[in-house]
Amino acid sequence: MSRPPRVAFFGSPAFALPVLEAIRGAFEVVLVVAQPDKPVGRGLKLTPPPVAARAAELGLPLAQPTRLRRNPDFEATLRDSGADVAVTCAYGKILPASVLEVPRYGFLNTHTSLLPAYRGAAPIQWALIRGEAVTGTTIMQTDEGMDTGPVLLQEALPIAPEWTAHELADALSAQAARLIVQALSDLGGLQPTPQDENLATHAPMLTKEDGFVRWTDTAAQIVNRSRGVAAWPQTTAFLGGARLKLAGLSVTTGSGQPGEVLGVTEGGLTVAAQERAVLIRTVQPEARKAQPAHTWAQGAGITPGTRLDQWEPTDP
Repeated sequence: MSRPPRVAFFGSPAFALPVLEAIRGAFEVVLVVAQPDKPVGRGLKLTPPPVAARAAELGLPLAQPTRLRRNPDFEATLRDSGADVAVTCAYGKILPASVLEVPRYGFLNTHTSLLPAYRGAAPIQWALIRGEAVTGTTIMQTDEGMDTGPVLLQEALPIAPEWTAHELADALSAQAARLIVQALSDLGGLQPTPQDENLATHAPMLTKEDGFVRWTDTAAQIVNRSRGVAAWPQTTAFLGGARLKLAGLSVTTGSGQPGEVLGVTEGGLTVAAQERAVLIRTVQPEARKAQPAHTWAQGAGITPGTRLDQWEPTDP
């Protein structure tokens, strides 16, 4: 293009804010599109998503359509904005063809994996759950599929062993912010590369059960799952049917029956896995505050030999 592109930005959660800020620092943002306000908290107060709140603060044109499909009013809003290109970052809705076709240069998506690996809603979480050492950011041309469009830019990011979903999301958000500015600066000059369908893997939206501890997993697998579900739904174990939220998990030495308590010290609660053991530093019983694991164990009469419940997924 002979001039910088005008950009429409589609995003909703706080993760997308650095990307929005990077774009508006280099280009004109002519429209921001976010999810509708949702009830939050005990009072169920209608609250805008972070991207919508930031757009309002900045005085940027804002749209929050409840649906995109068969919505000619929204398509007209996007068309009238004069956007040359649109960028999506954790927007949270599937884009129909009628919307994708509005901007001259279509839609670019910032996806937090090295596509075609981990297509779907939760690539950050599943990369951690699966114990990946490297992930990254892909800038892709959006099509009607689920993260199936051609790749325009891609950059790897090593995952630090101690990172949970919180730290990895922060690092990927910063990476996405940098890469999208690079992509928009060379709009029209980037060479799209089709994804190899044979290498595709999937990262579906998490469920509460994804946070349940499988003591028959190895200790490393249990810790990796805990890292991946740290933001939501968090790590849950069971004792006598009661739920326990666990935090501060790490791999340690020890052996026993999966779920068997091996030791209780001020350093935490040691529980056997299928291979090695897990050290748990914090426990939160149902309807109570989080507390050091040894404090909870002493109060609950937990001693070596106590067995935490075995939970296995119902689906194969």
